[in-house]
Amino acid sequence: MSSQLSLPTLDRLGSTIPDDLDVQHVAQQWFKAFSAGMMARRPNAVGSVLVDDAFWRDMFALTWDMRTFQSSPVIERFLTDQLRTFSLSSFKLRKELVRLERPYPDLAWIQGFFDFETQVGIASGVFRLVPLSNGEWKAHAILTNLEDLKGFPEKIGSLRNFQPNHGKWADQRVREKEFADADPQVVVIGGGQSGLEVAARLKALDVSALVVEKHERIGDNWRKRYEALCLHDPVWYDHMPYLPFPQTWPVYSPALKLADWLESYAHTLELNVWTSSAATSVTPLASGSKHKWRVVVNRHDGQERVLNVNHVVFCMGFSGKIPNMPTYPGMDTFKGQILHSTNHKKALDHIGKKVVVIGACTSAHDICSDYYEHGIDVTMCQRGPTYIMTTKEGMPRLLCMSIYWDGGPPTEIADRINASYPNYLLKLMHVRVTKDIAEADKVLLYGLQKRGFKLTFGVDDSGFLLLAFEKSGGYYLDVGASQLIVDGKIKLKSDSPVARFTPSGLEFENGSTLDADVVIFATGFSDVRSSYREVLDDAIGDKLSPIWGLNAEGEFNSAWREVGAEGIWCMMGNLALCRFHSKHLALQIKAKEEGIFGTRYTDSWLSEHHDVPRARL
Repeated sequence: MSSQLSLPTLDRLGSTIPDDLDVQHVAQQWFKAFSAGMMARRPNAVGSVLVDDAFWRDMFALTWDMRTFQSSPVIERFLTDQLRTFSLSSFKLRKELVRLERPYPDLAWIQGFFDFETQVGIASGVFRLVPLSNGEWKAHAILTNLEDLKGFPEKIGSLRNFQPNHGKWADQRVREKEFADADPQVVVIGGGQSGLEVAARLKALDVSALVVEKHERIGDNWRKRYEALCLHDPVWYDHMPYLPFPQTWPVYSPALKLADWLESYAHTLELNVWTSSAATSVTPLASGSKHKWRVVVNRHDGQERVLNVNHVVFCMGFSGKIPNMPTYPGMDTFKGQILHSTNHKKALDHIGKKVVVIGACTSAHDICSDYYEHGIDVTMCQRGPTYIMTTKEGMPRLLCMSIYWDGGPPTEIADRINASYPNYLLKLMHVRVTKDIAEADKVLLYGLQKRGFKLTFGVDDSGFLLLAFEKSGGYYLDVGASQLIVDGKIKLKSDSPVARFTPSGLEFENGSTLDADVVIFATGFSDVRSSYREVLDDAIGDKLSPIWGLNAEGEFNSAWREVGAEGIWCMMGNLALCRFHSKHLALQIKAKEEGIFGTRYTDSWLSEHHDVPRARL
């Protein structure tokens, strides 16, 4: 799909933006026709207000899935199928959020928000209208997003518990946390941000959930990593559901500070967490059973607890069970220490040593910088090219980030704007943004290239975004380590692949050598599914769908949905993705528990017509 796409530039549209444009009038007239066609279940009428190569992204509102449809024939087929299933009503344009946007001189659109309802859900939408040569404005992109389930609102705000509690709270919390009266409806495996955020969403929907965390404390998944770890996402992007970071929070969160925040988050929101506990097996119950899954949990005291539940949410992050550590001849003869980055704690462990870090992405840069700052001889061994941008120049420019910046819109609005760009459309925008960032960073990038550092501009020159979405790696968002490489303070070896280990270090394919006392592999992890297979039997493990990466429509594989078996769910992502999609996952579980979940839309016609022409405007 993506190879046939292009941006709706004014040149391509053959249009201009009139000086006397009445933005509100254009948006209202378009919305009147659009909403009438939707409520009348007339796909052709809806199609008539879209450009030929429009995008429509639906998040569970009309498909019970995450889908992106592109081009008029594909969208009209989707609407033909789904408008028969969903009864739509209560369309309302949010006039206060209608605005003309000019991200580039040759790009312009009217962006607007709307609300609507289905027979089971309350939903929101975002549209972007582009001008045509005849003066008409039509939609180039539409988002429809499930916000809530009718009759089952989140118990927040005016729906929170108003009953006073005199002296009973402590005992109640003990019983709740221990599930003394009944098993939970959901077991969440993993107490990092993804596990805590989906547990918070489920609690707000009155679904009982238990978070099982193997570490001694919540936050240890950040607390026990290397000391130099720090988030490179700005704080405005990272807020968590119901409890945003305070206004005094630093823009970039140190890992130890974030770890303490997660622990506080779980305590403040009264989430039910068992620490020092591990789910050792998840097996299906007999077909006639009241529940679907039997989960065995090994508690901190060595006791086993067997729970019968309908849903198990895996919150294992991007890291597979097994670190990805390449093997080389001679490793057994090396007289020094070999570590994976997950086993590295702090630079001070290696005072007076010569350290080589194999890898050239985020962890490698952080670790090398930490060694340099502690006066330790460190060399980065780069195997393949890396995308580099500075956080100073890159973050404010990135399309998905500029709305998450000081003075930007409220988080819930920013989330929907961000989601309203299908990933392959966002990719096209990021090709431009990546060029802008590179121009701003050109002195640093030139210095890196002069030093011998191998650079890439990402998938089809789209920079950071698609590397994160497709590979969850391959980049470094620079906060200082790149200049250390330019200055030679972090040494660099990039002219030849590693051939073998020697007793005293490394030998490379070009015959050069490098002495080392410590070699650290900052080379990522195995397939995410390996963590799932540790507790699922082979029959279920063999059915697991691919996790992460983008499918043909540009949607994430399996994330925030069931992952190959009913009731086995995948929850993952950075803080921002977890904030937004934790509600999607929780709403799906709530709908299943209440018996109102529909059918995920699988369109056999579209799968048989991969080559439906993506018409140009």
